[in-house]
Amino acid sequence: MNTIKQTKSSPLHQVLDPCLLGRPVHLLHTFTLHLRDDLSALFANINRRYKAAFKVGDVTLTRMDKPEGSERWVAYRASQGQIAFSLERKVLLSVLDYRYGRRIDATPAAQSGDAVRITATEERLAVSLGMQLAETLAARVDAWEGAAAQPHDFTSATTSPPRKGAWTVCVVLEDTSIGMQGKLWFTLDEAWMARLLRGLAPARDKLNKPLANTQPLAARLQVTLTGHLMSKEMLLGELLDVRVGDVIPISLGRTDVLLDDSRLFTAAVAEHQGKLCLTSFEDVE
Repeated sequence: MNTIKQTKSSPLHQVLDPCLLGRPVHLLHTFTLHLRDDLSALFANINRRYKAAFKVGDVTLTRMDKPEGSERWVAYRASQGQIAFSLERKVLLSVLDYRYGRRIDATPAAQSGDAVRITATEERLAVSLGMQLAETLAARVDAWEGAAAQPHDFTSATTSPPRKGAWTVCVVLEDTSIGMQGKLWFTLDEAWMARLLRGLAPARDKLNKPLANTQPLAARLQVTLTGHLMSKEMLLGELLDVRVGDVIPISLGRTDVLLDDSRLFTAAVAEHQGKLCLTSFEDVE
């Protein structure tokens, strides 16, 4: 007889956050899939330029505490809000080594960066790399919300770690040449997160907007009419005898007007300014 046991690692219920009720957070994974493609394209350019071997892994967006391994945070501020950025130092050192043509050994000490002194060049690279990544994230939010592409004029400044429960994008990045794997993080403030959530539920937003066109349905509904101009029966032998330059005589009388396959009207064919037109419509009895 099988029995079901409840353990601490597998609770039978989930505690709901009342702040998230009615918000489309269940669709965030679709956003992160597109963001992963954007980041992969960015690092593919870095790979081509510096002959690097970076590969973007999992990308997640959740509310979390301060990420482990993150030390230095840079805030990128613009009129749209703030995006903060941090990354593990071993990731930054790997980018730095590719950029300046030197490689570190694939040892735990070298990968962690513990034996490498912090330099001004490293700090400048952290800010510029974070700027590129923040622009990529911002562009994806813009596209998701349906906004036109625009420069965000980010300004950067060192900032404190994010508050507990901040919306955080976690990106796993691997340097396949030395087997190094590290992480980088973004945090979105309330303004950026609100824009993203609006973009995840465009249909809901449209329900709250007034209809722009208030004309009757009959005035707005478009249908396609087909004019059956002519048909001519020929013997197969006559058709096989036709040569280039031959003329097949036809005469245009009243034509059938069809809606899909339904015959609705008959109409006369007239010529106007070099175009054939239908006129004198009559209902089909």
